[in-house]
Amino acid sequence: MSERPAILLVHGAWHGSWCWEPLRTLLESDGRRVDAVDLPSVAPESAPRHGMHDDAAAIRNAISGPTVIVAHSYGGIPATQATHPDVRHIVYVAAFMPDVNDSLMKMVGGTPPPWWDMREDVIHAKTPETVFFNGVENPPADRLHPQSKQAFLEEVTEAAWHTTPSTYVIATADNAIPPAAQEAMARRATAKASLDAGHSPFLSCPQDLAAIIQAVSPPRRSSPASG
Repeated sequence: MSERPAILLVHGAWHGSWCWEPLRTLLESDGRRVDAVDLPSVAPESAPRHGMHDDAAAIRNAISGPTVIVAHSYGGIPATQATHPDVRHIVYVAAFMPDVNDSLMKMVGGTPPPWWDMREDVIHAKTPETVFFNGVENPPADRLHPQSKQAFLEEVTEAAWHTTPSTYVIATADNAIPPAAQEAMARRATAKASLDAGHSPFLSCPQDLAAIIQAVSPPRRSSPASG
């Protein structure tokens, strides 16, 4: 007999759980239980605004039994905050990997990148086709929603990677988070891997990303019954 942890997919800013569909299909075809969370900080313009700690609470609430978290981009921040005893491994996919007292705004040096369109309480992404979806056929830019500004300002109070094994997946052709910055954050991880991909390898090369995820969460073999 064997038991494999469930996989919980955590999207990044502006996105939703829809972005994981190709990867989720591959993982489920291998018999994995796969869940995906929709972070409340991503919502239409007229919706109430939520912060990073609300996102972390949504992740905690989605954990049911032994789990491997796979977090993309901004999603690495609430995934880091969402410490939980059932999390067996965290896979950071071209993601922010913060320490205590970090926020996303601090991690980008306190100055918004030029492709952020700052509004009163939300941020829109300019040119997502080239920032997020280089290397992706039929980029789904029309599915993006505004991102709460509050989520980028709230600071991390717990950093799960200090006690939970982790793997950092570097996207070497990323136009959103510079690969050099990913290399630096990857030093915090237990292990690292690289993909020749833009910011969204779950869309451009889902088979390669699935292989990395499978490698960090193999079956747990039970001991043969004695006697």
